[in-house]
Amino acid sequence: MSISEEKTIADIVAENIKTSHIFKKHGIDFCCGGGITVQKACEKKGIDYNILAEELHRFDMNVEEDYDYLNWPLDVLIDHIVAVHHIYVAESIPLLLQYVKKVAKVHGHHYTELLKIRDLFIEVSEELSAHMKKEEMVLFPFIKNMVQTEKEGGKLDTPHFRTVENPIAMMESEHEDAGDIFKEIARLTNNYTPPEGACNTFRALYDKLEEFEQDLHTHIHLENNILHPKALKLEKALRN
Repeated sequence: MSISEEKTIADIVAENIKTSHIFKKHGIDFCCGGGITVQKACEKKGIDYNILAEELHRFDMNVEEDYDYLNWPLDVLIDHIVAVHHIYVAESIPLLLQYVKKVAKVHGHHYTELLKIRDLFIEVSEELSAHMKKEEMVLFPFIKNMVQTEKEGGKLDTPHFRTVENPIAMMESEHEDAGDIFKEIARLTNNYTPPEGACNTFRALYDKLEEFEQDLHTHIHLENNILHPKALKLEKALRN
């Protein structure tokens, strides 16, 4: 894999989502923090750039066609985000709320960090639920409308938010907030490592939180690094 000085982490992961696992292994944020070069990320994390670059060079870049997100039409990508990631979040939140409240109640007197983890997850669950509704009711329909306008060769109407830049900026700010909360949850859970002798519910909570964070990283990556830049480019083309 070629890594030019200008290529960002977001560019690399956009080319092949599976490279995200390499960055994850090294503790490098590839979604909200993906707008910097590999060299810069290594400097910030104190990682040997040559080691990471070599891993990326060796990486098998054969992309499965079904998951070649970079080349999917925007309306298809949106449907995928909703059907896979929005549904996952909506279905996972009630279960995680049960887990986190129960574990905090039973074990919070001894593991006081559980009280903070509970409060943080309640906060992020509420934020994500409202966030996804805004995407599904405002941003996504407008992007789909742009796709249809391009196909039909018509004129793009000006929305109440004037330009797609505005809801995108809001969504990306909220992505960053959610990412920051999960960074704190990861810290408090010692990267989702339950204490020795933890009960099954305790272990299930940490396992599900880690799974949720991993899905969130992919979810945000698809929007921040593929959907949003392409939507901005499409709007500019239609306006011109």
